[in-house]
Amino acid sequence: QVHVVESGGGLVQPGGSLRLSCEASGFALHLDVIGWFRQAPGKEREGVSCISSRDGNIYYADSVKGRFTISRDNANNTVYLQMNGLKPEDTAVYSCAAGYRGPITLLPRLWDDSREYSYWGQGAQVTVSS
Repeated sequence: QVHVVESGGGLVQPGGSLRLSCEASGFALHLDVIGWFRQAPGKEREGVSCISSRDGNIYYADSVKGRFTISRDNANNTVYLQMNGLKPEDTAVYSCAAGYRGPITLLPRLWDDSREYSYWGQGAQVTVSS
């Protein structure tokens, strides 16, 4: 059974930093495509970033480029999302997704489509406020 868990959320002031972690049991994160998504109140879920061991690429939403960094620790089966320069509009529940089902050749187009992922964590609240 696959179990995905996020951690590291919290309350931070604008301009501050947080690092989210995504760990999985029953699933080798370092062998797959792992996505970070977020959903703010009243808004649709959106893709934030993705790291793929299958095509070696990393993807970011335009809204977080230059501020967020995704990385992977293979030894600990963990994927991280380092978030710097946080803004109030980054406030959301952040979720980690694994088990990408789409064709790897379409990953540049589908990495931020939540329907393509099989396994989800419960989410971590990130609040950016002064």
